[in-house]
Amino acid sequence: MRNASLKFIAVVGMSLAGIIAAHAQTPQVGPAGPKRPASVPSNYVITPFGYFHPSCVVHLAERDELRPSQGVIHHADGTSGQMPRCGYAHYRADGQAGYGDEKGAKDPDISHAWIVSLSMTTTSSFGFLSAEWSVPPTPAVNSGQTLYYFPALEDFKDVVTIIQPVLGWNSDYPSAWGIASWNCCKSGTTYEATPQRVSPGDTILGYMSNTCPRGTLSCSRWNVVTSDLQNGKSSQLLMTSSFGQTFNWAFGGVLEVYNVTYCSNYPNNPNGFAGGAHSSFNEIGLYNDSLSQVSPVWAKTLWAPGANPQCSYNATVPAQALLTY
Repeated sequence: MRNASLKFIAVVGMSLAGIIAAHAQTPQVGPAGPKRPASVPSNYVITPFGYFHPSCVVHLAERDELRPSQGVIHHADGTSGQMPRCGYAHYRADGQAGYGDEKGAKDPDISHAWIVSLSMTTTSSFGFLSAEWSVPPTPAVNSGQTLYYFPALEDFKDVVTIIQPVLGWNSDYPSAWGIASWNCCKSGTTYEATPQRVSPGDTILGYMSNTCPRGTLSCSRWNVVTSDLQNGKSSQLLMTSSFGQTFNWAFGGVLEVYNVTYCSNYPNNPNGFAGGAHSSFNEIGLYNDSLSQVSPVWAKTLWAPGANPQCSYNATVPAQALLTY
């Protein structure tokens, strides 16, 4: 956790310096592809929350703000547009139709495609979570799989949405790594900040920070930023809404996958780690709603013990949150 606060301040400065006044961007998330379950329509796209109809994925430019009390997206140039409600079913990784319909039903199971995670809860709430992790090598075999790695915040008692800085393979960029900041899934809609392409070996810094005074139990607005410390690019979801959630559930690291057919669909570890290939979330900075630092006590969850293929999934907590496969 050394230098976590200094890096937080530096990235905030970089975020504000890089602000642009533009409207929502052209959708860039990857198509569902030929390996999608048969129940998923061909025009759907893969997100960190399942298969979505493209109209239910809203791409926000920097300084686009969600204002749910007014039901609008406020743009940096002062104009506003209506916040959409998804009118299409969403699908889980296994093809089961889930949340999201003409009534905007919430997602009851955001973690449906998760493989392994490290998390903890609090009786109050969290005000800041940051983590660093490296972009892995290109996977040994590319057969259309999508991989996501991220820390995240949720409301343990009432999951309406999840905020997260995400590193993805075959997501926004075909056969390549990219980063993006997300907020999902109020009214069946997911919001993505402008993605950026990154390279193997780069260091990613992701953070979620509330914008309220110290001691605010349920802050209404958050900054979610995902940055590449090598190329200087970042995906910034600034002043995004908590949709009334109290973020008391912190995830130090999560592995989520779609269409993994072989264990070789995962990237090899470049450092010869004895425990197998892995993703390490380092220098995790966790603070409560009073912005006092918390010493995390992570609990491991194996979400898919029957996953096929079974790639020796595990998680440990030495000096960092370590997901192995």
